[in-house]
Amino acid sequence: MQPIVIGHRGASGHRPEHTRSAFELAFGLGADAVEPDLVATRDGVLVIRHENEISGTTDVASRAEFETRRTEKHIEGKLVTGWFTEDFTWAELSTLRARERLPAVRQANATFDDQQPILRLRDLFDLVDRAAEQTDRKLGIVAEIKHADYFAALDLPLAELFAAEVSAAGWNTERLTVESFEPGVLAQVRAQGVRGKRIFLLEDQGHPADQLAEYGAGALSYADHLTTDGLANLAAGRTAGGARSSMGSSTATSDIGIDGISVPKSLILETDDAGEVIGASALVGAAHAAGLEIYCWTLRPENKFLAKTFRSGTRKADFGHWQSEFRVILDSGVDGVFADHPDLAVHVRDERR
Repeated sequence: MQPIVIGHRGASGHRPEHTRSAFELAFGLGADAVEPDLVATRDGVLVIRHENEISGTTDVASRAEFETRRTEKHIEGKLVTGWFTEDFTWAELSTLRARERLPAVRQANATFDDQQPILRLRDLFDLVDRAAEQTDRKLGIVAEIKHADYFAALDLPLAELFAAEVSAAGWNTERLTVESFEPGVLAQVRAQGVRGKRIFLLEDQGHPADQLAEYGAGALSYADHLTTDGLANLAAGRTAGGARSSMGSSTATSDIGIDGISVPKSLILETDDAGEVIGASALVGAAHAAGLEIYCWTLRPENKFLAKTFRSGTRKADFGHWQSEFRVILDSGVDGVFADHPDLAVHVRDERR
């Protein structure tokens, strides 16, 4: 089966991420699904932003009426300064306009700044339903729930809010996939009766924030979950992210019903001691052997984001040998890829036929 192509925050290589035009364009360029990042407002509305701190993706910093909302907060152990969605009502956030998050790299995208409002999850449900009416392809959403443990401490339970939105929109179907770097919220979403796949996002280093908060130094790292035993435990639903026992083995904590994992491309690309890509790693095969699907993020064509083997020239914004990198990843057997330019990923995927 061909891997699916997921428009990463829409077609974010062509339009400011998470905007209506980015999502619509992603489907127009052949994406099978789009990925929104979800955070909450003060009044419990799920909005689509890369982070709850929004100074880099909206015009909030230029809005005099919101000047006093600028503050500092600790988010998952990091001190962050800016404006945060949880300090605004939806009525207030709806007056903001979206901006390109990477203007130095994607100057063309920045020409669309301040032209589009930010969206709610419910707006995206409507958008995808309308797009599906125009095609015979099955179009989906891969929703990433961000900072669930942090929001829970603010009495904003993202799993409950998400389940309510899904139900109200009639989207409790297999067209919906839920993903998070925090395995605990995936278990909560399942308990809320949300159907569809549950995908555990993993970094190439560090620990899941919710597990670190619960277990401290005993929390399993992302790397622990990617061992043979770790993958088997995820597939069996035995380790939602557990703590190490005194003997060093992992202990089961809850049944999260993981269907797959999603990893950065650095874990898919095998490199030699000089950092040159020599092929694909064994991770895809190991995940499949454990009964898990595996997805890769994020395919981007600019030199800034390519492995050094595939860069061309010195300008970070220029496209390098992106087709070569994309081929290695797609040839690895992954079940899907996240791409800022879904048309480019579709091109390489379909070329492989």
